Amino acid sequence: MSSFDTDVPVLLLRLGPGSPDRSTLDAVRSLGRAGIEVHAAVASARGPVNRSRYLHRRYALPAGPMECAPLLDLLRDISEGLGRPAVLLPMDDRGAIAAARLAGPLLGRYLLPAQPAGLPERLADKAELALLCREMDLPHPSTVLPTGAQRAADAADELGLPLVAKWSRPWLLPASTGLRSTTLVRTRDDARRLYELSERAGSPLLLQRRLTGGPDTERVFHGCFARDGVLLTGGSDRTRRARPLPTGLLALGRRPPHPQVEQAALRLAGHLGHHGILALDFRRDVRGRFHLLGLHTHPGAWFRLVTDPSSGLDVVRALHLDLTGRTEPLTRSAPGRQFPAGAPALPSGPATALAGHPGAERRGAPPTIRCRSSP
Repeated sequence: MSSFDTDVPVLLLRLGPGSPDRSTLDAVRSLGRAGIEVHAAVASARGPVNRSRYLHRRYALPAGPMECAPLLDLLRDISEGLGRPAVLLPMDDRGAIAAARLAGPLLGRYLLPAQPAGLPERLADKAELALLCREMDLPHPSTVLPTGAQRAADAADELGLPLVAKWSRPWLLPASTGLRSTTLVRTRDDARRLYELSERAGSPLLLQRRLTGGPDTERVFHGCFARDGVLLTGGSDRTRRARPLPTGLLALGRRPPHPQVEQAALRLAGHLGHHGILALDFRRDVRGRFHLLGLHTHPGAWFRLVTDPSSGLDVVRALHLDLTGRTEPLTRSAPGRQFPAGAPALPSGPATALAGHPGAERRGAPPTIRCRSSP
């Protein structure tokens, strides 16, 4: 395995409010244990990330909605303090979108993957994802973008109840609305009322056929791709337990290989000409096909499942090697690896108890990032 260029630090960027999630902590530990100096620009001073011995320094983000100009000023100030170029590693959709928009002004200060303009924003948009899956003939749940409240109610009949409602651009959800990015809709009136909140949500509403659950239903792919589209490291893993049930964050994951999921991920990355990290969420239907539900250009909360046991290479280490000119060959993590991930795991119980859980907790959304396309 190539040695890391430890003269090049990493700045983790997470623009969501609250304590940083599991992926941020795992990135700090993984890079820090490799001897790389790790910095983090995050909203909260709480949580284990800020207490990690591998974190060199934390930078506070300004309170409230994050405009492009203040963020650019902050990143420039951090760069001046570092005194040398650093890898900029976004840890959520808001950070990935902002970093892509500011890539030009940050040139020479930060190392970023070479991506098509606007790609992180396009991939995080649920409506754009549905169009992309149709374009590539990838399995995706039947989806309706209603044009009115009555159309939303009619779509509930077409898709079948209960169905899944999503906001197209969840990063635009104002925290004051209390709206969740994904909601289980049980009645026609629920679909109608949710559509009427579209203006407050800041993006269109999608109604989607619900894929029934069962054993081996959830799969996630994590990968890091070189500039030429070659997979540096990656693979799939499976959700074993989630909190809150049944639609919450992964609490326990397992690492069995899955050719169908991995081939779909490789095909998608090649089609997009993607450079950098990809995290893809899949769900299986009753016919055994895995549908693509989510796509992100930052590390997922359980990316450490996909780690090569002999070299310790994961997606964040692979990205640092690639951006510093020390590209690694393809590696695969060992099947069967299991560990707690994005949320505390619940005690095991009867399957009937899990299936009967009332659903996810209500939670507020992070503040919006107001950026023009040309900052």
